[in-house]
Parts: sequence; structure tokens; C-alpha cells
Amino acid sequence: MRTEINYPNTSPEQVFALGMDPAFRAAVCEATHATDFDVDISENDDGSASVTVNRTMPADLPDLAKKFMGDTVHVVQTEMWSAPNESGARTADLTISIKGQPAKMVGAIFLESIGDAARMRIAGNIKVSIPFVGKTIEGEVAKGIIAAAAKEQETGIAWLSAHK
Repeated sequence: MRTEINYPNTSPEQVFALGMDPAFRAAVCEATHATDFDVDISENDDGSASVTVNRTMPADLPDLAKKFMGDTVHVVQTEMWSAPNESGARTADLTISIKGQPAKMVGAIFLESIGDAARMRIAGNIKVSIPFVGKTIEGEVAKGIIAAAAKEQETGIAWLSAHK
């Protein structure tokens, strides 16, 4: 699964600061219709950081997948961010799991400058360990992650514009 988030007229440093703001993370949870959420952010002296977002969301899945996953899903997203390199780019190890379900994405986020914009590239492998239907559900999980990334981009651009 691959997707990207672009922030025009924004530096990677500004996007990283945005992601370290608990109020922004809460706004993204609300924008993605989370019914309950908790955000934990820890920044380290060396410039690295960790973010954990726990959220309960409606399962926007086909009926087949809902049979296995239920009407709601408890999603745990963990990002382990590196310190910036000399150009300001950063990477994060990314894990997204659905608590109580055999579903997980393991991947990375790449935050970099492209011209006068910042780009976050998200790439990962999704695995749903349910015989016969796992591959189908993996595709639905990928759609959900891509939709959430698009909502994060929309929320982020509006947030940056309002908080200049």
C-alpha cells in the first residue's frame, strides 16, 4: 500500500511540528469519525519522537469484512520518528494494528521537501490473517488507510492556513 500527503508552501519542519501537536491529532481523529481516541506524543532531545494514536472508529467495511471485524474497530497507530537529516527530511517506522483482530500494517513514512512543498510518502505492507478472505479484507484496510491519509491532508492544510 502506498499513498502520499502533500502540503503546498510548507516545510517538512512545519509538517513535523503539526504532527507533534496533540490538538491537530485530535482534529484528525474527529475528521475521520473516531468515536473515542487518545493521543500520546513524546519528543526527545535528539530530535526524534514517538506518536501513538488509539482510536475507535465505525468499521467502514463491506458486510463480509464486518462479519470478522465487527461494527467498530479499535485502531492503534504508532509512529517512531527519526531526527531530521541535514536537509530537514525525516523518516518514521509506522505500525497500524486493529486491536483484537489479526490485521496489521507495517511500513514507513518519509517526510521530505519537494520544491516549495512538503511531502509525506506512506508505504507499508498490510496483512490480515483470516483464511480465505484475508486478501479481500487487506484491500479494504488499504482503502481505509488511504482515505484517512486524504482526510489528514485536508485537515492539515486547513489547520496550517488557520494557524499562520
